[in-house]
Amino acid sequence: QVQLVESGGGLVQAGGSLRLSCTPSGRTFSIYDMGWFRQAPGKEREFVAAIRRIGGNTYYADSVKGRFTISRDNAKNTLYLQMNSLKPEDTAVYYCAAGKNPLVITTRSEYDYWGQGTQVTVSS
Repeated sequence: QVQLVESGGGLVQAGGSLRLSCTPSGRTFSIYDMGWFRQAPGKEREFVAAIRRIGGNTYYADSVKGRFTISRDNAKNTLYLQMNSLKPEDTAVYYCAAGKNPLVITTRSEYDYWGQGTQVTVSS
């Protein structure tokens, strides 16, 4: 069993930056592909970014491409999401997810473990 804990959320003005972190407990996360998803009020949970455990290939939703950067530090057992040029429409609860072998890494059903989420609020 893997427990994921997100941190780094908060309130920021439009154009600002935040860095989210995700740390697993109970087992090293180097054996998992990792992703970030988000859910705004009244909306479905949607894919934001993901990174493969082998090769480190990264994937982004079109809405965040060029503004967000996903990275992982296997030595520190930590996943990051650097968010720059934030917009009010980025406001959501952000979730970290771990998958043993997601075939379609952008699909939430492919992930095995989820964190509790961290709130990101971007004011205009």
